[in-house]
This record gives sequence, structure tokens and C-alpha cells, in this order.
Amino acid sequence: MEALPDMRFPNEWVGGTALVAGPVLLLAGVLLRSPFPFFFPDQLRAVAEHPALMTASYTAFLAGNVVLWAAVAHLAHRIGERRPGWAAWAGVLVTVGLFERTFHAGVDHAAFSAVEHLGAERATELVAAGYGELHLFSFLSFTIMAGWVVLAVAARLGGELDGVRAVALASAALMPLGVLKGTELLSVAGAAGLCVALVPLGVRVLAGQPRPSGKTVLVALPVVLGIGALAVVSSLG
Repeated sequence: MEALPDMRFPNEWVGGTALVAGPVLLLAGVLLRSPFPFFFPDQLRAVAEHPALMTASYTAFLAGNVVLWAAVAHLAHRIGERRPGWAAWAGVLVTVGLFERTFHAGVDHAAFSAVEHLGAERATELVAAGYGELHLFSFLSFTIMAGWVVLAVAARLGGELDGVRAVALASAALMPLGVLKGTELLSVAGAAGLCVALVPLGVRVLAGQPRPSGKTVLVALPVVLGIGALAVVSSLG
């Protein structure tokens, strides 16, 4: 019986691109908000005074977290060829952590909207009133930090990263978690560590792929344009 082709998802093109883009977007988001103090009252004040810069920062950080799911899935698949148990646990933990940061980003966006409509002072009061309320992800916050450490160990045991880059990957656990968090030295160290660990792997994965054929490019162009059009339509409500 003829073997079926490898239909892995995400494939090398998606996974390789995510390995490069995810960490870079995360680092960009961290650096853009670095001029402003760390805690949420100062972050909301910065939103009122520099709305475009802060929106760009938080949007880049959110996009980086969303893109990283494909990077983590691709890396976990590679690890799983040698260490399937480690790959499964690491992939689940990091992915849940990424989901939690995406949830936090939704709260951030709501707070930004409150600043726009209510002003920074009333928005700060609103956020402070509900800051400690429990929700599903309150019980899963440990995954944001522990997941990267487990993934780093798995990648080292699976032979995907050397010792230095495994430590760099584990440093992603240093990035502070929670709603409306600014930038501190640990934030930069963690995001930069992700770049050191994952970007070279992504470049290597992409470099190993065959050049797309003319037919593939012709098919991809209208698909990309169509997705862009759907994105615009989706924003209309």
C-alpha cells in the first residue's frame, strides 16, 4: 500500500515562519513600552498620553503570542521524534500559557478602550476594582512560566537545542505575567532569550525548504488577497 504524504500541521513553512516572527514580535512589543513605568496605573497613563505607541506595543506582543503557538507546535513535533512524552507535556504547558497571555491581552484592550472613553483616572479605578478577580486562567498562571522551562529541557534532551540556546529558551519564563504589565529588565531578557533560542532554528527550517514553484505563487497570491479582504470585512463588526 502506498504511503500517504506527510500532512503535518503546522508544516515547515508555517512552523519556520512562526519560529522567526513570534519571538521578534514579542521583543518588539516589550521594547516599545519600555520608556514607561511597569505597573498598570502608569501603563494606562501612557495609553492616554501615547495611544499609538502603546497600541503598537500591546498589539505586537499579542501577535507574538498568537504566532508562537505554531512555533511551539513545530518544535514539539521535532522533539517528539526522540522524546514524545517530554514533547507532549511541554507543548501543552506552553500552549496553555500562550492562551492565558492572549486572555490577558483581551483585558488590556478593554482597559485601553476605557481610557479612551472614560479617561485614565476612571479607567484606572475600574481596572483596580476588578484586578484580583478569579477566572479560569487564575488557576493556570503557572503554565506561563513553567511551560518554557519544561520545553527548554525537552528541546535539550531531544537534541533540538544546545545548552546555551536551551537556557535562552528557559529565560522566557522570566517575562512578567498578568494584565497591563510594562517592561522591566527581565521582560527584555526573556523576549531576547526567545529570539536567541528560536529564530536561528526558524531560519534553518525555512532555508531547508524547496523554492516555491510558479504555480504555488500564483495560487498563493489570490489567497493572500482574499484573506486580507476578509480581515477588513471582519473589522466592520
